[in-house]
Amino acid sequence: MARLVVFDMDGVLADVESSWVHVHRHFGVNNDHSLYAYLRGEIDDLEFIRRDIGLWKAKDPTVDRPAISRILARVPTMPGARETMARLREMGARSAIVSAGIDLLAERLAEELGMDAQVANGLRHDSAGRLTGEGVLRVRLMDKGDAVADMIERFGAAKEDVVAVGNSRYDVSMFRMAGKGIAFRPMDDEVGRSARAVVSQKDLTGILEHI
Repeated sequence: MARLVVFDMDGVLADVESSWVHVHRHFGVNNDHSLYAYLRGEIDDLEFIRRDIGLWKAKDPTVDRPAISRILARVPTMPGARETMARLREMGARSAIVSAGIDLLAERLAEELGMDAQVANGLRHDSAGRLTGEGVLRVRLMDKGDAVADMIERFGAAKEDVVAVGNSRYDVSMFRMAGKGIAFRPMDDEVGRSARAVVSQKDLTGILEHI
């Protein structure tokens, strides 16, 4: 039985493709150019975050953390998320978020769903809460496995007692750190091939039979 279940956030716990893209759409901006530069290895994670925040500040130079929180407050949870976390608690399993998304959403979901821990990337701000344009890197998109390893150490779990749940190729490194990887509504073939189980329906409770 699993002692620790680690979840990706966007597209798994949050019913949204990307927390970053959700904010981009609010401001009417697009980060495709930065994404392609990142995937080509031309910029690193921090520069990727910096460019994303810069898109928002170009639209609203005074944008602050409360404004971003209000935008992310509209992101719905994935169907079945609450029931899944309640069942995991009944089983005695711990639950955690590991995401390269925005920490404001991860914090909200962890609290609402009664999860044990979360780690995601942040937005630096000044004393008035206004975004400085810099980010806080905690989870590298292309190597989320490092953050999963930290969670495993934090909770003292053995690899074989850890389950990782993700939906994209960026989550494959999470699977490698866990005893079992579950692809939830996989976005690409790579994550499906790398998982021990695949759940296609839009209901997170579908993962429970594999835990």
